[in-house]
Amino acid sequence: MIQAAAVSALTSYHWLGIPIAAAGAVLLALGTLFQHRAVGDQPAAAGRAAGSMGGGRLHALMRKPVWLAGTAMLGAAILLQLTSLRFSPLIVVQPIGAIALVVTTLATARMTRRSPGRRALTAVALCVGGVGVFVAVAALSAEDVEISDWHLVTILIVLAVVLACVAVAYLLWRHLSHAVVFTAGAGILFGFVAALAKTVIARLFQGDFEWLSLTCLAGLLIAALGGSFLVQNAHTRGSPELVVAGLTVIDPLVAVAIGITILGEADAAPPLAIVLFLLSGATAVAGVILLATVKPHAAVRHDDPQSRPGDLET
Repeated sequence: MIQAAAVSALTSYHWLGIPIAAAGAVLLALGTLFQHRAVGDQPAAAGRAAGSMGGGRLHALMRKPVWLAGTAMLGAAILLQLTSLRFSPLIVVQPIGAIALVVTTLATARMTRRSPGRRALTAVALCVGGVGVFVAVAALSAEDVEISDWHLVTILIVLAVVLACVAVAYLLWRHLSHAVVFTAGAGILFGFVAALAKTVIARLFQGDFEWLSLTCLAGLLIAALGGSFLVQNAHTRGSPELVVAGLTVIDPLVAVAIGITILGEADAAPPLAIVLFLLSGATAVAGVILLATVKPHAAVRHDDPQSRPGDLET
């Protein structure tokens, strides 16, 4: 049994991180919807491709109340996420962001008065189901660990390599990339943001906050800015459901991978838990891939008597 093997399962104190992370996920969904709407209403500059974020488009968005409101919600979501990391292991609270995908899908359907469609609902179910199993297993087998200098140096080295790869890929292929590519890049960077936040918070409460911790804080800010920029590019090319799905699945998968392989939060987990981690993670990724195939126009207008649910999918 997983319960018997988990020598450091969550205490009642650690469970506090779960509802805090859930509240952050709701704000993440709403903030993404607001930003997506603002980006859609702000056309690209003359001579620029429709999916371009250059030519002053981002600067123009910064003056839009809707975009600013969405940004404020995302900022609040980040604060709640950081608070949840204070209470619980990284691999427990980070995947809870999948709740945002449900909120986004339902809110979009209500705002547009359109049915999400069978394929979209199936994709959401795969994402949420996979992440739900992952969180349940992690909650029974994860443990908080003391953060050492080795942990910080290792994460910073890997982040430097990732940042270099993302920068080169953006410069070479930004005009050819699909929304899922930008979302994946953002999710990877935000995964490092969560991991670095966990290490910085842990070092602070360990009373060991020094220059290496400050370097991690700088890396966190760089990854957060890079991820935010990629998200804006993803908004110009894909649906809000796709953006949220990518962030709430890829982000935690990266953060969890760091939590398991570098921080050792799952060292006490039995082999069965590791197998469940892999299967549930693969299920969630499959949901993101499926959601990327859903066409924005493949939806039913509730006020259109000519439309039928069966017309959605081919």
